[in-house]
Amino acid sequence: MEKFPSKTDDQGNPESEIPDGPTDSHILSQVDQDDKGLVQKAGETAEITNIGWGHPPDQIEEPLVAGLSNEDLWMLIRRFDKVYLISWLLDLLVPTLLATLLALVVYPPCRPLMFPPAPIALVDKDTGGVQKPKAGILGSHDSITGAPEKHKGMAAEQEASNLVASVASVAVGSAVGKHDQGVPDDAPLEDDLPDAMEIVANTADAQSAAHGKVPADSHDKTRQPMRQSVMDAANLAMQVVNDITDTYEKMGNALSATAPFPRLSPRLRLAAVLCPACLASMVTSSYVLMKSTTFIVGFAFFGDPVLRRGVKYLNRRFPKWQKVIELQNSLLKGIPTNAQLTVTLLRIGEANASPLPPPPNSQEKPPSRPASLHHEELTLGATGEEIQEAALEKPDVDLHPETGQTQEKPHKRTLASGILGFFRGTTASGVESKRGIDRLRATVGSRHAKNRVGVLRHKGKMITPIGPVSFDARYKGKHGTVIIDSTKEPALLYFTTETPFNDVEVENRKSGSVLFTMPVNEIQEMRKLGGMGWKGKLVVGWALGSKEVVDGLLITGTKAGQTYQLTAMGTRNQLFNRLVAIDGQVWATC
Repeated sequence: MEKFPSKTDDQGNPESEIPDGPTDSHILSQVDQDDKGLVQKAGETAEITNIGWGHPPDQIEEPLVAGLSNEDLWMLIRRFDKVYLISWLLDLLVPTLLATLLALVVYPPCRPLMFPPAPIALVDKDTGGVQKPKAGILGSHDSITGAPEKHKGMAAEQEASNLVASVASVAVGSAVGKHDQGVPDDAPLEDDLPDAMEIVANTADAQSAAHGKVPADSHDKTRQPMRQSVMDAANLAMQVVNDITDTYEKMGNALSATAPFPRLSPRLRLAAVLCPACLASMVTSSYVLMKSTTFIVGFAFFGDPVLRRGVKYLNRRFPKWQKVIELQNSLLKGIPTNAQLTVTLLRIGEANASPLPPPPNSQEKPPSRPASLHHEELTLGATGEEIQEAALEKPDVDLHPETGQTQEKPHKRTLASGILGFFRGTTASGVESKRGIDRLRATVGSRHAKNRVGVLRHKGKMITPIGPVSFDARYKGKHGTVIIDSTKEPALLYFTTETPFNDVEVENRKSGSVLFTMPVNEIQEMRKLGGMGWKGKLVVGWALGSKEVVDGLLITGTKAGQTYQLTAMGTRNQLFNRLVAIDGQVWATC
């Protein structure tokens, strides 16, 4: 996550007196609200107030933020052609389309007239012009990559095979969490274990070799182009999903806004668009509607030359026109996504010197009892008994006779499970041996080994302090505490090998115990790092089920040398949330 510079006036001084900031989120976090939760009430004092850090959720009786239940708050914290034109004018569009299809079926000589033949690999899909084939050479006419082939159709067959293998590799990589979060450069086990995506690719190569083929780039020039095409398509698909998700969240927050964001104006803005459309639909005949729709579809399909010239003109005269017409900059301007809403709520807590406590976390199994249900309020066309029967747990599930909780059936031990258990134990011993070697290397000064000390701990174990001011962590392998000293202006972030619980001022630390200090407003970038890479996490999750990987945080400042990697942080997300919200920075994901 990277920071943008804040707004300043002509003299370089920060703008504001009355609540001001670079974004609506900054401004709204400082506005005094009529309805106040625990966070806003605690803002009457200048000192940092603990309003529930480390406490069970049932002990926090009042809402932390007015207008939002604590469960919803924690959920947010926890979770982007002429033929057509003539037919359209004469109302002969459907007959023309059907006649065209008929001609293509019964009179083959017309096919090359309508669709001039050309090698697929030579045609640019965006412009219709010439492009360099993805294989680097035009070796075949009917393949996407243009790869050479010994016999007709072999290149297309190889493309299909590589497409399936590449899609499977991407799917496996996503399933095992390869792209979960940043992997530290010194992550253990990453170089010792095979890549799951490569395993899938190698399996496909073995299948090809078994059928007498040569699965190598020298013999199959479709391999790399198809893999790259799949990766490009996957990245594009993720961007589309991100845009759809952001739009969906913005629409939800527009229809049901959460304080401090305005609740009425977003709905009025949507209504201002829907009302004219509704009135226009009342005076528009079905003929005009269908005529307009078919014209738009035809123009979008056949009017590429006109559209391209129009886009070039707009880019020349109005360089930012595409940004202006985006929903988030027009109809949905000022409406937050769930992430932006969460940051605003975190900023409200920081503005009132009462940081929001983290979501509750428990290793206990959720109860098996059904959720409360008011049968009389449901209109499902069913009786109360039928609704109750559908809501209750299935009767064939075994329940413990005393506790009434679901009891798991014992797994039947087989030869295969015994062999698997042997390898699991051997792997666990290997991991523990590597941890011991890392501790020895850290003792003699290895930088990489120091960053790996303490990254494994028992599940559910929490080492104090856990916030909101002090957080347990390691720096360069040394155990200590990272502290946010809000008594300074600006707030100061520092790491000490001591564990203070009340007195957090840096001046009161012992000489030599403070390993680094950094003003919070000098933080330029924060990057979440995994305690291990994704391969190491897979091994730990399989072989050491009772332990978990503890992650870290890489903090980079504006000055040279201001790079600090905190490791073994069970409260990494809590510190990250405070640093994101504590000052007037504008952040962007990267």
